[in-house]
Amino acid sequence: MSDGATTLRELLAALDHTVATLVDAPAGDEVAVRTVALAEPADLPEHLNDEGALPEVYLLVGVDPAATARWLREVVDRDPAARPRVLMTKSANDSPAVRAAAHASGVALVHVHRQARWDQVFSLIRRMLARSPGQRAASDEHDLLAPDTDLFGLAQVLARETGGMVSIEDPQSHVLAYSASDASADQLRIQSILGREGPSDYLRILREWGVFDRVRRGDEVVDVPEHPELDIRRRLVVGIRRGEGAQSRMLGTIWLQQGAGALRPDAAQVLRGASAVAARIIARRLDAPSTEALLIRRLFGTHGDGVDVPSVAAALNLPTTGPAAVIGFAPVGPAAGLAASSGLIRLHASAFRDDSVTESIGERVYVLLPAYHSERSVGSWVRKLVAQLEQTRELIVRAAIAAPVAGLTAVAAARAEVDRVLDSPVADPSGSRVATLADARTAVLLAEIMELIRERPRLHDPRLAALDAYDRTHAADLRVSVQAYLRAHGEVRVAAATLRVHPNTLRYRLRRVETVLGIDLTDPEDRLLLDIQLAALPTIPIAQR
Repeated sequence: MSDGATTLRELLAALDHTVATLVDAPAGDEVAVRTVALAEPADLPEHLNDEGALPEVYLLVGVDPAATARWLREVVDRDPAARPRVLMTKSANDSPAVRAAAHASGVALVHVHRQARWDQVFSLIRRMLARSPGQRAASDEHDLLAPDTDLFGLAQVLARETGGMVSIEDPQSHVLAYSASDASADQLRIQSILGREGPSDYLRILREWGVFDRVRRGDEVVDVPEHPELDIRRRLVVGIRRGEGAQSRMLGTIWLQQGAGALRPDAAQVLRGASAVAARIIARRLDAPSTEALLIRRLFGTHGDGVDVPSVAAALNLPTTGPAAVIGFAPVGPAAGLAASSGLIRLHASAFRDDSVTESIGERVYVLLPAYHSERSVGSWVRKLVAQLEQTRELIVRAAIAAPVAGLTAVAAARAEVDRVLDSPVADPSGSRVATLADARTAVLLAEIMELIRERPRLHDPRLAALDAYDRTHAADLRVSVQAYLRAHGEVRVAAATLRVHPNTLRYRLRRVETVLGIDLTDPEDRLLLDIQLAALPTIPIAQR
């Protein structure tokens, strides 16, 4: 195995046999993997058209066995070094054709439990691949206090030291990390790992028993007796707390399920110590933005224009040249919810391109795609995500796409251009809430010109006030009439039909406009200036005065 890479064996241990089981590994389970992609049926042809090496781990979502087998047979034609190394699918156990094609192509085949959530599996694999060698080593050593230990490493060591099975959860009972399971895992543990959160029925029972109240009240290790009728085995649970007394903050819980054998006598003491270690790990993540996060924010231009692109590219493992794309997401209406959904956007972006970079800045979320197959595929993905946020999260957002971007040096400028589109009240002319920079250029520039005129009184044509005064005094509609005429490009009959008046009536009104303003509507410059002024300086309709 190359230094810094994760092996298939380590990946399967992290996923746990509850979630994933190895069906076949032609090259063995020590094969090294570094990259992962989540692919839907429409993604597979695009990936095969990519001349470079494919991601080493593939999660196939919604791809039927026949299509999977066809794709694997096409993969055989690629250079062995450019093929994927691991394929994960929920139909691996159901199709001899898939198993045969995977074996022939030298790709390890992993079956994923049908109840497992793909977004959670994908997120966990990315986290595993991002772990440093020191973090992985910590899970193989008897050192709870290793400075490089993460929550997964802590769970593995704690399970070995206590003789039980460990899961670490946040305050909302979402599973953050867990140790390997054995055959004695109960349904509470299995369902929690598959869904990455405790089943609501079990959580309700634990609340009724007062378990959560006892954990919240202090640092007590709570002993939850087994309940065979509910398939709940004995557990020890302790809170993860930051601070002391009234100022303490609940960061989560550690659950230790007893397996086939008894827990070790000092399990409660070790569990209490692990709680302190977990608190430090979680607090460190909450308090200090990582070096990577700081580099990403600098890349998007939040700390001025200066950015050492070669250093950033090396640290984030990004290509320095394009084509790249920058996408911005902004809330429509109240901003609540978009920042909280930045993780979901990051997950979907990573599924689209595993080298994507996502950052939340203020009320907006930005995504950098350092490489992509086509601008059309980028637009299709963004529109799909905007629709999904509305359907699943009831979150209405607009999106703007800047593509192609020349390279990392242009990311900050592209983000500024995206902001110009999102700042504009006009989106895609087609009515979509997704606009490309090219599509929106006219609308954005016009909106900015109108705003500039409105903000600078010296750019206001004083003659327009005379037109509005005439309308108020005579209950006339000269402004509306001349606007319709200009919108119709000087076609009197078309404008008259829009206004539902006789053409001669409109001609009379237009002569009156020329008299009041002292302009010539046959003069192109007069017409252009009047059109701009009417758009920039709307007046209050007569009925509302």
